[in-house]
Amino acid sequence: MTVGEQVDQTGTGTPPEVLDGPFSTRQLLRIDEALRLADQGSGLVFSVYVGGLDEPVREHAERLHRQLAEPDKSVLIAVSPNQRQLEVVTGRYARKRIPDTYVKLAALSMVASFGGGDLAGGIIQGLDQLASHAGRA
Repeated sequence: MTVGEQVDQTGTGTPPEVLDGPFSTRQLLRIDEALRLADQGSGLVFSVYVGGLDEPVREHAERLHRQLAEPDKSVLIAVSPNQRQLEVVTGRYARKRIPDTYVKLAALSMVASFGGGDLAGGIIQGLDQLASHAGRA
């Protein structure tokens, strides 16, 4: 995703909007803050991928997860809005802190938000739920 250069002629200090991607700059900042809070609050490493996923989707999400700096303690939320796909991949250590049952509950919540047209809100809500279930390290 790239942020386009845009001159704020209104004087409101409004950040430029994202030109290529599903999120505005404000939404990106909210997601970034949610990621930071999830990492700090849980001691795990959370990541979000939004884009196309090759078939089989789960295997592609797992490949992305393995490329993370600390896959064992990482949680990846992979969303492909155009394919209507969501995968949450947890590393070995992260899975002990966030069992699959809680991942499924967070996924259901995210899907409900996505269905209502709130992609950013669903991601933020999912991050919060997953980090809350993980608790403090």
